[in-house]
Amino acid sequence: MAGASTPYSAIWKLYKPYWQRLNLLSIALIALLCSASYLLGIWQHGGGGGGGAPSLASSSTILATVSCNHSNNSPTTLDFGTHHAADDSAVDALPAARGFPACDAKYSEYTPCEDVKRSFKFPQDRLIFRERHCPQKGEELRCMIPAPAGYRNPFPWPASREVAWFANVPHKELTVEKAVQNWIRVDGDKFRFPGGGTMFPNGADAYIDDIGRLINLRDGSIRTAIDTGCGVASWGGYLLSRDILTMSIAPRDSHEAQVQFALERGVPAMIGILASKRLPYPSRAFDMAHCSRCLIPWHQYDGLFLIEIDRILRPGGYWILSGPPINWKSHWKGWQRTREDLSAEQSAIEAVAKSLCWKKLKEVRDIAIWQKPTNHIHCKASRKVIQSPQFCTARNPDAAWYSNMETCITPLPEVDSIRDVAGGELKKWPERLMAVPPRIARGSLDGVTGEVFLQDSELWKKRVGHYKKLVNLGQKGRYRNLLDMNARFGGFAAALADIPVWVMNIVPTAANVNTLGVIYERGLIGTYQDWCEAMSTYPRTYDLIHADSLFTLYKDRCEMEDILLEMDRILRPESTVIFRDDVDVLVKIKSITDGMRWKSQIADHEDGPLQREKILLAVKDYWTVSDEKQEQQNGAA
Repeated sequence: MAGASTPYSAIWKLYKPYWQRLNLLSIALIALLCSASYLLGIWQHGGGGGGGAPSLASSSTILATVSCNHSNNSPTTLDFGTHHAADDSAVDALPAARGFPACDAKYSEYTPCEDVKRSFKFPQDRLIFRERHCPQKGEELRCMIPAPAGYRNPFPWPASREVAWFANVPHKELTVEKAVQNWIRVDGDKFRFPGGGTMFPNGADAYIDDIGRLINLRDGSIRTAIDTGCGVASWGGYLLSRDILTMSIAPRDSHEAQVQFALERGVPAMIGILASKRLPYPSRAFDMAHCSRCLIPWHQYDGLFLIEIDRILRPGGYWILSGPPINWKSHWKGWQRTREDLSAEQSAIEAVAKSLCWKKLKEVRDIAIWQKPTNHIHCKASRKVIQSPQFCTARNPDAAWYSNMETCITPLPEVDSIRDVAGGELKKWPERLMAVPPRIARGSLDGVTGEVFLQDSELWKKRVGHYKKLVNLGQKGRYRNLLDMNARFGGFAAALADIPVWVMNIVPTAANVNTLGVIYERGLIGTYQDWCEAMSTYPRTYDLIHADSLFTLYKDRCEMEDILLEMDRILRPESTVIFRDDVDVLVKIKSITDGMRWKSQIADHEDGPLQREKILLAVKDYWTVSDEKQEQQNGAA
């Protein structure tokens, strides 16, 4: 019906510009390309193509081939296997010509927006210098970040939780600094992770069991967690066996390479800090927040940091604190602080939590747990007595990209009854993954209905099924850390729930609709990101990157090659990229990646060759600092 709003029109709004019907002229053009490709093939096989080894076809030839050969959807020229894990002796020959130079070896762990040299130019008060401070236009590196000499593909999950190659993160600082706390130790050419932590030297599993005796970690009501000051992320790593997905964050260089170790282990993590800006997550995102001796001054700055935790905790969510000042009567001598100082700190934390209307549930030995209220009816009434903090007014609670923290409470959505859960009650895991999220069911996203959401979920089941045929996503141990650069509802991640991977779901700041809250309500994790800047992660973070219409979204916003170089930085050697976009966009992408030591090939859309939207599959070559030096020496000779 003309003018009627349908679920399909809403999907079109979210996914545009995607599908365009082919007219007769377009079909004729495709037929012409098919014929030209066929004749070119005959000419080449007849000797007209000259000598030399076969190579990947040009973009135009590949386009003609995949558009005409309906039965051959699976590329056969790309290698999606790994070759540099246990046996690292053989290195594939590097391409003779490259469009982008390799960066100097000193940049092998370069994180552009948390660069240590740049950071000291910024205020050290409240550790603001450790926040994101990205290079200005013209200051960016226009080269490819090398892997360190001897780099190997990480051990497959779940073995990677306990062991990593020393050459991949060649830092011994933590093995010395945390030697008695069971964080990490060197074992020949490997690191071992016993699972310990500062407040749980007997292991994360035992510590989590202690928490599980205080709150229910097994019934599916707790699915998403955040660990502030995560160390090497053993807490998050061991929660995975309980179906709890944790965003582990820590600042760059507070302890050398802690987030990098977490990512090597196959545990979700990113560089982050509580300083002056909101954490890059929506309101009501996490079911549980955790700090185990994370050194965050929760009681200072009018409770600013605890107020930020309140913003990102869902109604009824939990905050867990272990370490100073909890159980100070037993530990004060070992912490080298006075009884009076620790007692005053705990009193101040208790006061901030009370002012936020949190209820203290338990304090048993070294662990204390508070719970956020399920709505703000009583809390708003209490402002007549508790004058500070007041509730925020006219502030988007989900605005969290370079947004300043404020000492006011983020109000929960209004409810009719004291028994109601603000914003709507979440289903338990795993039902919540495919259930219509409350933000959609309550009409919080303009033009998005429950029917739209369910159709989107089915669409991504179909698409991921196609991907599995193209790159064998289900291959045991091949993929662990995945990135979806334009996640929308998180459908890509949800469709992969049956295999042991985790996905960092990105909602770009350029997106038409802010859907990150929906992703968290599904029991998935993610963050905001402007892809004109670098991501807050280390080089070689991800085994697979998915970029759906990202370059159409960022057209005229920033340079395509800058985004591709950032993708190269965070992609592991021999790892995979899946692009989906209009064919003209993919041809431009391929023209750049052909100069980046990537092998790529265009494949058909899952609905066949007559769709303008295509899929570009790419594999990053294996190369390291030592390979680059050898090549330079050979060139000089």
